[in-house]
Amino acid sequence: MSLRFLLLLVLGLSLLPVAASTGSDDELVFDDTPLREPLILPDWFKVSFLDLPEDLGEAVAAGKRGLILYFGQKYCPYCKAHLQNNWGQKDIVDYTRRHFDVIPIDVRGQKTVIGLDGNEYTEKEFAIKYNTNFTPSLVFIDRRGQMVLRLRGYRPPYQFRAALEYVADAHYREESFTDYLARAEGAFGYGKDVLNQEDFFQPPPFNLDRSRLPGQRPLVVFFERRRCHACDVLHAGPLADPRIRKQLDQLDAVQLDMRSDTPVITPAGKRTTARKWTEALELDYAPTLIFFDERGREIMRIDSVVWFYRLNNVLTYVIGKGYTQFSTFQAWRQHHRR
Repeated sequence: MSLRFLLLLVLGLSLLPVAASTGSDDELVFDDTPLREPLILPDWFKVSFLDLPEDLGEAVAAGKRGLILYFGQKYCPYCKAHLQNNWGQKDIVDYTRRHFDVIPIDVRGQKTVIGLDGNEYTEKEFAIKYNTNFTPSLVFIDRRGQMVLRLRGYRPPYQFRAALEYVADAHYREESFTDYLARAEGAFGYGKDVLNQEDFFQPPPFNLDRSRLPGQRPLVVFFERRRCHACDVLHAGPLADPRIRKQLDQLDAVQLDMRSDTPVITPAGKRTTARKWTEALELDYAPTLIFFDERGREIMRIDSVVWFYRLNNVLTYVIGKGYTQFSTFQAWRQHHRR
């Protein structure tokens, strides 16, 4: 890793021309109910026939690092936030276009996609294949045709800048995005110096083992950290809503400090610490919510910005045991939209 890169991280700056964002409320707080008017995608997105091997070949021939597959929806408020807060900034747009071609894919669409494996899919099938539970989802494909990073859901600008640089400079060959991003988080961390407490969190000790004796109901683990503005916003926003709290009362809920050495027995029965478990799960966003079923198997995770409408849907899916009938949250959502 270059000295310039390390110095910029210490100073809290991005390798992109403009100083990285610090995660202000303008980037984290918005109405997440479905939009009334359809989104218009940027005119610089690649006009593609969705033949991805051909698209990748053209990107490589143009000297680019690869492709970004943008999985979105026309009425998605999180997509709007991404387009405005990330691809609404000239420095981010310029950097993206210099290093990648962006291919838009409608997660509810029926157009034919020729995947990098040579198989044909509808857009909807292709979105499920890449496990894009939330829109926007961004899948980064390198010059070899390999997926090297996937971001599910909306991320604020400083994290999106880091993702672009992580792939463009091929840091994925040396380290995980979690480790890469952790080098910068100290510069962006601000907020309370304690974790936010809620009455629905179960107290320690954290014996979450469900491998021997199944739980009575699903479990949600809140992975958070101190001096985390996004964590503060989650607690002051969605978690303060009585409707969300009523749903959470139907789950077992635990809060862990991602950077602590608090002992934990995981749902799979493994003895570890909160820090080591966080590393094993390769979590790169705080707060991350991970849901487990009664036998300790992961159902899904929310590792991006989340507000009432989306969180309410996820809780409904988990509490109603939609995961027993549908392989993904996205498939469950598409079924209930019919």
